[in-house]
Amino acid sequence: MERLPGFRDFYPEPLPPTKDELWSMDARNHVFSAWRSVARRYGFREYDGPPLEPLELYTNKSGEEIVGQLFNFEDKGGRLVALRPEMTPTLARMAAAHEHAYKKPLKWFSVPQLFRYEKQQKGRKREHFQFNADIVGESDPAADAELIALLIDSLRALGLGEQDFVVRLSSRGAWQQFVERRAIPPEKAYGFFQIVDKLERERPAVTTQKLAELGVTLAELESFISSGEPTPELRAILDNLAARGLAAFVRLDYRVIRGLAYYTGPVFEAFDIKGEFRAIAGGGRYDQLLKQVSGGKVDLPALGFGMGDVVLTELLKSRGLIPRFTAGLRAYVLIEDETLRRESLAVVQRLRDAGVAVDYPLTPTKSDKQFKRALELAAASTVRLERGDDGTVQSRVKDLTTRTEWIVGRDEVLACLKAEAV
Repeated sequence: MERLPGFRDFYPEPLPPTKDELWSMDARNHVFSAWRSVARRYGFREYDGPPLEPLELYTNKSGEEIVGQLFNFEDKGGRLVALRPEMTPTLARMAAAHEHAYKKPLKWFSVPQLFRYEKQQKGRKREHFQFNADIVGESDPAADAELIALLIDSLRALGLGEQDFVVRLSSRGAWQQFVERRAIPPEKAYGFFQIVDKLERERPAVTTQKLAELGVTLAELESFISSGEPTPELRAILDNLAARGLAAFVRLDYRVIRGLAYYTGPVFEAFDIKGEFRAIAGGGRYDQLLKQVSGGKVDLPALGFGMGDVVLTELLKSRGLIPRFTAGLRAYVLIEDETLRRESLAVVQRLRDAGVAVDYPLTPTKSDKQFKRALELAAASTVRLERGDDGTVQSRVKDLTTRTEWIVGRDEVLACLKAEAV
């Protein structure tokens, strides 16, 4: 039985030898840990929602055409539902439902698993995990700068620097002014935004043809992009980031527009400098979404970004930034004398109760195989109970790096391991 196309199995390190593409659970936890640590450092609180939502939550926001990209079906209650393809609609629904219970602005983050039924490409699966961070209830550009700084620091926490990535900053508002100056009908504005969003991925001839239907030339588009100056809100964001010492990570670039319809203001995407991968992350301001999701009952400005684990992990691999992972054992308890198994189990439990990572042979095993197992698990030390000449039980603790040994009482093993680690 094989896994479904576009989905992933996550194995502990070291990964088993196979020709298939395999993903590391240890690497995933490494990335998640960095995301959560930085988000909390910025004062964000974690939330989550159901992986299954009403289909209407997505069609109301993006139109019926999005259905072709979803895992959707009718449930046993006759409801039209879909596995969540993104987290922002869920965030908007949750915030709108109980915004009175929270002081503003809300600073929330989540690490959901998301699903899209679409063609697999490099850096894109039919499922992925994503770091979502959002601020609700603040319209000042300082909130946009705060989010971009969080994005930058999340990547820096994983070892990436200004030589590895850049955040390209743009404005949906500036593009909206372009639409109005060119008299593009409002009902066709979203289609125009999608053309701009695909500008770097589509052949110029195809782009030229699509633009011609809207009365716009590719030269006009390129001229706007190349001569673009920061709007007042973009200037405020850039100045804010410069004050933090993060200016080198950000660049004004009007080629960024973001394809989703709900963006209303500043937008941004993070890319690797070498251009080897798809966007690492992207987001922006969506000041109308809560009002739309709540049917007009809640009208709060909001903004956020998402960073998927697929592209990010591939980037970290390419830069040699995935650490070597082991079981992380502090000690392996050898049981070479089976008459001491009961006492050995008591030591194992005492160490685990104290928060020490410990393993031991579950069944009687030859001494050399036990020691080999300790090495395989990269245990820092071994602990072995033995009987002294006077019949008392003592513990032999061995540092597997220095090969230094200590003989201590059964109740002194924990203190010995702690002293050894200093």
